[in-house]
Amino acid sequence: MKLSLKPLGNRIVVEPIEQEEITAGGIVLPETAKEKPQQGMVLAVGPGERDEDGDRIPMDVKVGDKVLFAKYSGTEMKLDGKKLLVLRESDLLAIVLGK
Repeated sequence: MKLSLKPLGNRIVVEPIEQEEITAGGIVLPETAKEKPQQGMVLAVGPGERDEDGDRIPMDVKVGDKVLFAKYSGTEMKLDGKKLLVLRESDLLAIVLGK
């Protein structure tokens, strides 16, 4: 997906991964009962913050990483019909390794 956003500083654009709509027991969850997603795929990464000398501090995440983030962090927005989050790197809790 070609993204028409370029995050600034230490910000990251993430596409949340929605949870299953059907439970293991076969119950369909309505939209109001679903938890806010806390995982997502990184679509764009800013250049990083600057230190006191003006040098860039490299980001720990890269495009394509699957990440965990705090439940109510970031700013939600819609772009081309997709729900996206713009987060600070400090809002990320972890990078999901493996599958």
